[in-house]
Amino acid sequence: MGRRSSRAGARRPGFPRVRQSLTRAFVGAGLACTLVAGMPGAAPAVPPPPPNPSDAELDSGYARVSTGVAQVSDLINQVASANQELARLDDEVAIKREDVNRALVDLQTARDEADAAGALVNQSRQALQDAGARIEQARDRLTDYAVESYTKGRNVASLNSYLGAKGPEDILERALIMRRLAAGQKAVLDNLQRARTEQANRESAAREAKRRADAAADAANAKKVEAERAIASVHAALEEQGSRKAQVEAARDAALVQLEAARNRVAGLQGQRDAYIAWDNQRRVEEAADAAAAAAAAESARRAAEDGAAQERAAQLADGQRPHTQLDDDSGGWTPPAQPAPGPALPSVSGSEAIEIVIDRGMSQLGVPYAWGGGNAIGPTLGIRDGGVADSFGDFDKVGFDCSGLMIYAFAGIGISLPHYSGYQYTAGTQVPSSQMRRGDMIFYGPNASKHVALYLGGGQMLEAFQSGTVVRVSAVRWDGMTPYAVRMVS
Repeated sequence: MGRRSSRAGARRPGFPRVRQSLTRAFVGAGLACTLVAGMPGAAPAVPPPPPNPSDAELDSGYARVSTGVAQVSDLINQVASANQELARLDDEVAIKREDVNRALVDLQTARDEADAAGALVNQSRQALQDAGARIEQARDRLTDYAVESYTKGRNVASLNSYLGAKGPEDILERALIMRRLAAGQKAVLDNLQRARTEQANRESAAREAKRRADAAADAANAKKVEAERAIASVHAALEEQGSRKAQVEAARDAALVQLEAARNRVAGLQGQRDAYIAWDNQRRVEEAADAAAAAAAAESARRAAEDGAAQERAAQLADGQRPHTQLDDDSGGWTPPAQPAPGPALPSVSGSEAIEIVIDRGMSQLGVPYAWGGGNAIGPTLGIRDGGVADSFGDFDKVGFDCSGLMIYAFAGIGISLPHYSGYQYTAGTQVPSSQMRRGDMIFYGPNASKHVALYLGGGQMLEAFQSGTVVRVSAVRWDGMTPYAVRMVS
């Protein structure tokens, strides 16, 4: 219920001076009797009462405030939950984007292996053809020998061979040579056929390797497509969650307006109740004063009738005994008691020289735009599409770096080649506890370093290409979400 005013004599607006001073001089008993006879029995007119809200109205107003507070609290909790979900989806988007990076690296590796396997197949095929040609040549020679022996006859061939022999020993030696020549031709043919069989086996193995490499490339491409679809799906969820958050925030703001209106209404009703109580207290004071004044006036009139000479003194005496209820005019008006304010809304170098080259090379790119998929050992490159967040920022049309691309460029200055995926960079060097990292180490974020990578500068600072819409910058090290290990590329 409302507070009673502690200033019973404070003046309220609309409260005129209720009582006028009694006539201080009565001339004669007749005038006094006329005054007594003419006085009304009731108190002088009291100003009309101010509005007095009922207890039910006040209770209803407080109930609305309580309901509004509960509603606003619930909406604030929903906004907080939406923010948490947005943060989770942001992390998931970062991971999915790096998954696409990994898929691109794996796809390129698989394609390179398929190309190498194809070249090996071509080489084996050519070698097989060459072996076949040599076999055909040997067969032709053997055929010619056989034809010659057949057409000329063995004895003839032997006689031709033996012509000019000097004796039996010479004849035997020449016969032995002829047998060796025939056997040698057959052995050459057999060896060539074995070589061709081996080459055929190698060609078959090369074709099988090419088939496996092509299958691996197809699988890598399918994973790339799957990763791109996954990031598009997460991006859609992110947009949906952002829309839901905006709706909840709008509902929260509307509920805050309603809550403020309910508080103001309750404050107004309570002010009216306080004003009415003050008016009622003042009315009682005024009525009591008027009753006392009327009694005093009647007593004075009676005495005046008995003693005309005492009328003046009786009137003065009555005026002196009358309680002074005249209100104080110094305030210049009445200000209702202040209501409690609503509560706040619920809210060939090594060592240090090599490290400095890496850092200087990375720092030279400060201010270069972030472009997802951008950056290589030479410098910033055109970004690529990710089917989601990066596309919405137009990264595919920007020349810049993403996080792993910046690391590639920085370490290329000392001849270190890194893959374009933070998860692979995490295993590229010596892992040291993150608590022991030092200047020039790479620091990672997310499960298995799948979310982000930055270059530690020392003094709690790091160099990074953070996300779409930003530029290469120096930031304070974020310990939240960091992997247990940093990676040291230079000892």
